[in-house]
Amino acid sequence: MKTKEEKRDSWIAMGLLAGFYVLLLVVEMVVPPTHMLFSILKKSAVYSLAAVSMNLLNGFTGLFSLGQAGFMLMGAYTYAILTMPVELKMGDSVYKYYDCIVHFQTGMIPGLLMAGLVAALMAALIGIPVLRLKSDYLGIATLGFAEIIRAMFQWDALGPLTNGANILSGFIDLNHVYFPFTQVKIPPTFFVFLLSGGCIAVIVLLINSSYGRAFKAIRDDETAAEAMGINLFHYKELSFVISSFFAGISGALLAMYQFTVKAAPFKTSMTYEILLIVVIGGIGSITGSCIGSFLFIACNEWWLRFLDDASNNILGLNILRSGFRKVVFSVVIMVIVLFFSRGLMGDREFSVKRIRKRWEKLRRRGKDAAKGGGEA
Repeated sequence: MKTKEEKRDSWIAMGLLAGFYVLLLVVEMVVPPTHMLFSILKKSAVYSLAAVSMNLLNGFTGLFSLGQAGFMLMGAYTYAILTMPVELKMGDSVYKYYDCIVHFQTGMIPGLLMAGLVAALMAALIGIPVLRLKSDYLGIATLGFAEIIRAMFQWDALGPLTNGANILSGFIDLNHVYFPFTQVKIPPTFFVFLLSGGCIAVIVLLINSSYGRAFKAIRDDETAAEAMGINLFHYKELSFVISSFFAGISGALLAMYQFTVKAAPFKTSMTYEILLIVVIGGIGSITGSCIGSFLFIACNEWWLRFLDDASNNILGLNILRSGFRKVVFSVVIMVIVLFFSRGLMGDREFSVKRIRKRWEKLRRRGKDAAKGGGEA
């Protein structure tokens, strides 16, 4: 039973969240769509979902998996193939060297659901052998799976399905998203935040349910969890499948954001980037993953971009040049890891309750200081 303060905090949080979405919608309608801000926000939202899905597995269940890029690749390809118009599949504009074997087209929502389901099905199949491994061995096995999937999707024998090593284009992207039963376009950034936010909300509800408590029990102590009657393999498999489902959806969103799909970019470096976001934000923190995602994307692709411009050199020091921002970005990451060993949020969440308690603590300190000064 929630107390009056908890209910009030919940309403405030929902009001702030609704206000944020309204503000985002207004800004997207006023500011030119070519502004760099929207590109950063969209990619940050996509990576937030990918990071939260990885955090569900690594942070809340304690399973060290490195297969995120593989599941995102499957989601991206599934979405692109299913939502691409039939005339593009049958013509020579996309499948130039192959005869596409998928002779139908689905809508955006079925495509997104199928992207998640295909990734989840693959996770269920490979989870049977690999989830019996632990720690680094599990990470190596899932990393190998991701690399195998990437190589297979570029294999010529699968060309009639994946178009081989060539790109897929012409599917439903963020510029062709409409409100249901209308011809009114949904602003792209608003849509990505709406879908990513909805998926993250489902993950939060799952973590706060009895399933989430079982995941945390496995993370904290497998032996104790098993002694309590928790079926270890069942819950590990469940966490792995759910994480992969949302990774598949994030891959589909990434395809919509990029307008094209190709297997080559879904390398291990993509998984490492997502893992780094999780570590920066805090392993075991949902809001930490979201904050870490925005900071990572903004620093890497926007805020530090001026460091690549040699014309910004001052005092005759020829330090700034192409690629220098990567050096500075690496130093920033090292500083964060050194001084925030548990990430920016640790295992805590950014919430109204936390802000209220901090504010009350500061008020008490202020009153105590004022009282002490008066007595003196």
